[in-house]
Amino acid sequence: MGAGDPAETFRQEAQELIEQLEQALLDLEQTPSDRDLVDSAFRALHTIKGSGAMFGFEVMAAFTHHVESAFDQVRKGKLQASPPLVALALEAQDIIKSMILEPDIDNSSREKALLDELSKLVSAEGETAKNGAPAAEAVSAPSQAQRWRINFSLARDALVMGVNPLLLLDELRSLGHCTVTALTDLIPPLAEIEAEGSYLRWDVVLTTDVPRSVIEDVFIFVQDDADLSISLTDLPGEGRLGEILVDRCAVSRQVVEELVAARPPLGEMLVEAGRVAPEVVKSALAEQKHLIREQVDSAKEAKSSASIRVPAERLDELMDRVGELVIVQARLKQLASSNGGAQFKAVAEEMERLISELRDTTMTIRMVPIGSLFSRFRRLVHDLGRDLDKKVSLVTSGEETELDKTVIERLNDPLVHLIRNSIDHGVEGAAERLAAGKSGEGEVRLEAYHSGAQVVISVKDDGRGLDRGRIQAKAEENGLIPPGAKLPDDELFQLIFQPGFSTAKEVTNVSGRGVGMDVVKRGIEDLRGTVDIGLRSGGGTEVTVRLPLTLAIIDGLLVRVGMGRYVIPLPTVEECVELSPQDDLRSTGRSFLSIRGELVPFVRLRDLFASPLPPDPYQKVVIVSLGDSRVGLVVDQVIGDHQTVIKSLSKLHSSIKAFSGATILGDGSVALILDVEHLIEWVMEQSDVALLEAGE
Repeated sequence: MGAGDPAETFRQEAQELIEQLEQALLDLEQTPSDRDLVDSAFRALHTIKGSGAMFGFEVMAAFTHHVESAFDQVRKGKLQASPPLVALALEAQDIIKSMILEPDIDNSSREKALLDELSKLVSAEGETAKNGAPAAEAVSAPSQAQRWRINFSLARDALVMGVNPLLLLDELRSLGHCTVTALTDLIPPLAEIEAEGSYLRWDVVLTTDVPRSVIEDVFIFVQDDADLSISLTDLPGEGRLGEILVDRCAVSRQVVEELVAARPPLGEMLVEAGRVAPEVVKSALAEQKHLIREQVDSAKEAKSSASIRVPAERLDELMDRVGELVIVQARLKQLASSNGGAQFKAVAEEMERLISELRDTTMTIRMVPIGSLFSRFRRLVHDLGRDLDKKVSLVTSGEETELDKTVIERLNDPLVHLIRNSIDHGVEGAAERLAAGKSGEGEVRLEAYHSGAQVVISVKDDGRGLDRGRIQAKAEENGLIPPGAKLPDDELFQLIFQPGFSTAKEVTNVSGRGVGMDVVKRGIEDLRGTVDIGLRSGGGTEVTVRLPLTLAIIDGLLVRVGMGRYVIPLPTVEECVELSPQDDLRSTGRSFLSIRGELVPFVRLRDLFASPLPPDPYQKVVIVSLGDSRVGLVVDQVIGDHQTVIKSLSKLHSSIKAFSGATILGDGSVALILDVEHLIEWVMEQSDVALLEAGE
């Protein structure tokens, strides 16, 4: 189904509501007396139920109604938000999600079993409350009622799209005391009426104790195209007609006072005077009756959200177009430099500036806070702790750190494996932790922050850490290292990422099959990132993942080696220095360069790429860095900066570690993008060998 399909629109919106429900339930498990969390869970259930029924998900709506009813009793203080109730609600949330996203799957047996358990739980809790342990103590008293004025009309094609306005009105009636008036002033002459057009509009006066957000949720699936107004009214309880009309800005107070001084009835006089339409007076009279029946306090009107929803595919298409523009702009710049006049060059420079700004804006649009990913893992930690009989809490920081949406989508699986590994292998059981002088509850910490043009994500736990002896024994058993080999910790721990490597003593539902950490490393490397593992200073394990901000366009330094041109990612470049013939001869056999008193290893890219041409008289050394490591790359010429649209290499070339991709230059030729991380690793290994041979 396409994005314009009403059911598909509901699924997209419902996905956010389901996530909101899950977060509220997980928080409620920790603080069951929090009224706001109860309201949030109820509101999500209520909106899913009402909107689902409107879009044809009747079975799901009927199931959700039972769970919603239980939380309605919690809101009213008749039931406690106990751990068993929250656990059932989490299971119900899984069923609701399946019924919406996978409607063909038969969930009837799961539904019946859960509803039976829910009925027993509600009955038992209700009896407890009757027998002197009132559940009302668990939740604060409901907030005071407020009076809302709601005016709305639907889009002309709303009925065609499957929207039923009567269901919307029923939803509003379920929230409190409600008066509805249908207004017909927009209905055209009979000859102009479209059979399936929506012409009515409604004035609704609602007295309720629910917040504005609950009322807005009633219209969540139609608000983009509907003409909707929601406002608080603080008119006195007697509800004079003139006060209502003035409050609605239908007429000025001066006109009302002039006509009241003449003679009543006011509504009739205003219509006769041509100051107010009959439909408006009719609606105001209905509100007057409502005000007479009920009197409430006023509250400040909440600000409405000002955002739009865009399908992810359109953002991908936009980035593709911007990438093509960047390539064309490079061609234009080259033409302007070679044979263009002053005006041509000025236009080319202006185009370069505009396209650069468009590129930055497009990349900003694609950026998503990583908190949207972190929040998914709370349920994972909750369920794993229950399955493994361990108490574990998840602590997150840096949720506001932004990352390209494509990176975030592909980062989910590697992080799931890392968290599962931390809880299963790292965090001990409560008894073992207490015996070691630790808290009985373990902790997994997820952190994210920017570091230059990269995002660093760390997964830490306060568990038992890494067992060096067991890892070494397993590596020797698998033939990864010779028996008795002495490896530094960082190299030994990297063996954990080898396929089939596992130190688990037995196979469980969580781990032990040797599948997981190799998937992590492969997934991170596919994102052009790196992953490291080590021991925390205070005990436990820390896995650090470094990722580029985006996978689409980067700034690069274009260089020439022989006849070939290559791109070095600009964020890794520290400086460029000249390699004189004397320095070149002096470093033969020992590839080190002294830069301000520091020895920096370097590699001649012409030797690495087997260039047949002799080197330029004055070669350049591009100093690149990654973390604490610095390496020099010797090139023939530094051409300049270059906006690089990254193109993936074919599967045939995927095994070549020196390159991370390719890009198209302005003249249509291809330049390979250097994989700085692998080059640095290789150069550092070669330099260590050189130092050993030199006896240093």
